[in-house]
Amino acid sequence: MGSSGAPGSARDGCRYLPIAEHGLIGDLRTVALVGTNGTIDWYCCPRFDSPSVFGAILDAERGGAFELAAEGPATTKQFYFPDTNVLITRILTEEGVSEIQDFMPVTTDVGPAAQAVGHRLIRRVLCVRGSMSFRAAVAPRFGYGTVEHTVHSIANGVCFESADLSLALTSSARLEHDGRDVTARFTLSQGQSTIFVLDCLDGRIPQPMCSIGQAEELANGTVAFWRHWIGQSRYRGRWREMVHRSALTLKLLTHAPTGAMVAAPTTSLPERIGGTRNWDYRYLWVRDAAFCVYALLRLGFTSEAEAFMGFLTERVQQGTVGPSGPLQIMYGIDGRTDLPERELRHLEGYRGSAPVRVGNGAAEQLQLDIYGALIDSIYLYDKWGRPISSDHWEAVCALVDWVCQNWDTPDEGVWETRGGRRNFLYSRLMCWVAIERAMRMARRRGLPADVNRWGRERDTIYHRIMDKGWSVQRQAFVQHEDDDVLDAAVLMMPMTKFIAPTDPKWLSTLDALTEQLVSDSLVHRYDPLRSRDGVGGEEGTFSICSFWYVEALTRAGRLDEARLAFEKMLTYANHLGLYAEEISHAGEQLGNFPQAFTHLALISAAFNLDRVLG
Repeated sequence: MGSSGAPGSARDGCRYLPIAEHGLIGDLRTVALVGTNGTIDWYCCPRFDSPSVFGAILDAERGGAFELAAEGPATTKQFYFPDTNVLITRILTEEGVSEIQDFMPVTTDVGPAAQAVGHRLIRRVLCVRGSMSFRAAVAPRFGYGTVEHTVHSIANGVCFESADLSLALTSSARLEHDGRDVTARFTLSQGQSTIFVLDCLDGRIPQPMCSIGQAEELANGTVAFWRHWIGQSRYRGRWREMVHRSALTLKLLTHAPTGAMVAAPTTSLPERIGGTRNWDYRYLWVRDAAFCVYALLRLGFTSEAEAFMGFLTERVQQGTVGPSGPLQIMYGIDGRTDLPERELRHLEGYRGSAPVRVGNGAAEQLQLDIYGALIDSIYLYDKWGRPISSDHWEAVCALVDWVCQNWDTPDEGVWETRGGRRNFLYSRLMCWVAIERAMRMARRRGLPADVNRWGRERDTIYHRIMDKGWSVQRQAFVQHEDDDVLDAAVLMMPMTKFIAPTDPKWLSTLDALTEQLVSDSLVHRYDPLRSRDGVGGEEGTFSICSFWYVEALTRAGRLDEARLAFEKMLTYANHLGLYAEEISHAGEQLGNFPQAFTHLALISAAFNLDRVLG
């Protein structure tokens, strides 16, 4: 996959590239976003959730960036080295053709071994035809642009030093600095190359300069790592390229030391340009659990599923009951529970979309659906992965007992609304899932459980949903009791096996959703004006819901519609096969990018549609 032409860094006179005009590189601890213009405008170091070093995507003036571009007019094309996360940006000018190879060497070690290697971002510039002159400008802005730094020269480069973090930049090009930023200009002829290596020192002394030959070896090693990893995939279906790109992206969003997967590697990319729906997604959401385990196990990535389950199991065994019950809806990638939300008022936000937020106040919400997501993931892992231990089963029983006592409590719901707690159908549905999956495990393995009591609560929830969640007026299942607002989250009803995908009530609901929330293949999660969600403003369509819609059509036997909707959704991916959270009315990607949940839903939809098509 490659991009169409993208002339110049000041394209369309705009200071911000479209969100979709970016590729992603990473080392399983952090990532960087590289624009089609060759600029790195998002990089947090040393972890996903660390303050940004390059944050120009949130403020073109104050955020900081690593620019690398041809002198004069140029067209760029961007693609991944096949079956890897090594990103190549091709630059075409009247004088020649060059490419920038961006990658971060990967170590799967943890502890002292990983600390010895540190984080290294490598940019190789190669001239493949003719000749070309380049300019580079490296302007880090530590602490989201709030922490001052100094620059001093070292062998073959410079060191950027701030109070909490230092970076070493070495290069085969001649670097100049003004005490704050670094620039370079150089010319390459066919066959020549230059490298830039950015090392996160994090208490270490700068490493000796990486030679051009060593950079090539590291590039080859990185290619080999990713190809070996994706080679474990068992998927051989119709959409192999898109499914494998989604898998490679999900791996990039995984924090190797703990097994946690961030929802997205960015913060505050807006759900509507100029709007206020801007959130920090650099944490693990329990809601993603079942989708994550399902996708990883289906594709054959058992070690990743095991690491993810290990992280979740530790959270379950903590056993402390807080405002959201025994679990939080999200955790830091190291398992921490304190994620205070604050606004960075000095940053203007992507294309003026303020506020910029770090932390996430929704961590303290009550969202009952997470218990179904978690126990469903445990059920899937116990079935397809490794049987859970007796200690884990005791923890599951404690969670199910809590759900039995609290499922009827109003909550904030799956979409983290801020308009007050309600009796959301999806929350009830996933409480039913939590109990039902635990009962399956108990019966299949003969595990001790009060299945009679669990069964009574499960059946009570079922009747409550069928009675209070059904709108006679709408002839559809609705968002919450005592209203008739439609919600795409109910697309999960047949996927969780709560209702048959051909049940008349479900088919009527599917028709209502198609009429009210579906635009072409794109699906709105709900109508925010009618739902009174307490956030305000409009939003784009949710790509997760669009892939759920494909699955619902598939299970209902409407295969021609399902396949067409799926193929249409593939056209909304960016040039690399990546998806943000939402898609605007004009087809523009919006929200944090790339979003794990979207890629998980893509894998699930592709797998199940493939299976039915035969």
